[in-house]
Amino acid sequence: MQHLFQKGAQAEIKKIEQKLTNLGFQVSELTTKNFNYEIIVNNNKENVKVLVYFGKKGVKTVLQGNKESEIYKLVFNQLFGEELFEENNNSDEINFDEYIGTDESGKGDYFGPLVTAAVYTNKQINYELEQVGVKDSKLIPDNEIKKIEVDLKKIVKDKYDIITINPEKYNSLFEQFKNLNKILAWAHTKAIQNLIDNVNCKNVISDKFGNEFLIKSELSKKNIDINIYQTTKGERFTGVAAASVLARAKVIDWFKTKSKEIGFEIPKGAGEQVNLIAQKILQKTNKEYLSKMIKFHFKNSHNIFMK
Repeated sequence: MQHLFQKGAQAEIKKIEQKLTNLGFQVSELTTKNFNYEIIVNNNKENVKVLVYFGKKGVKTVLQGNKESEIYKLVFNQLFGEELFEENNNSDEINFDEYIGTDESGKGDYFGPLVTAAVYTNKQINYELEQVGVKDSKLIPDNEIKKIEVDLKKIVKDKYDIITINPEKYNSLFEQFKNLNKILAWAHTKAIQNLIDNVNCKNVISDKFGNEFLIKSELSKKNIDINIYQTTKGERFTGVAAASVLARAKVIDWFKTKSKEIGFEIPKGAGEQVNLIAQKILQKTNKEYLSKMIKFHFKNSHNIFMK
């Protein structure tokens, strides 16, 4: 029975190790002791120890560290099933007079860049943005996005930031992070940081793309302290919708430019039509050229490069 508990504890600590690594924590190598397995988890400033015991009473997970520290609270909530941060899906509960909205575009497209935008807004700016038709960019046709983009920039002036990760850079980042959500966290953080340097606002609303800790962790590395809310359907907030329009406009620009360059239209998405066009580009050019146009980790690459 003791042997079974030990195997169970080993499986549990490895599961915890993988989960925390995927969330962006730095995790030490697994250590084996007489009655437990343990790892040390840190976020550059503080650390805690996770221990999984095996004994006569079975398997038990214990967290050791300063209970008042941010990392203890974050890891505790991950280990024991509580929500990491409040996810606020009721717009009435988020009542900022001013905030920075962030969103991204292009993550579901095999071709093209991943673009993240951040936009500062307040009640007056919100009103003006809504008057020119700013809303979730997914609800706006491509030919209208560019017009709204022009009006939007006139309203917000220099109070926005756009991070464009072209495919070549995207593939390099994916090789480094091995995780799309970590790339998104990096890009959102960079846009937020750039905009905070320009506006004095610490409230951020972001469309939810993954675990809230990813952005919190990136911001913590840069010593940026903000009030951040990640929420599904974040585009219902005008600032987030504005960010989605700016990000989408950049993606549209890329597709238009590259379609003209190659001589035929490059489709968005990741369906069968995308595979056919990718193969057509490969026949017309070479692997190096195509590799600079695509997000290589998509399953489409297997169908295209393995043929």
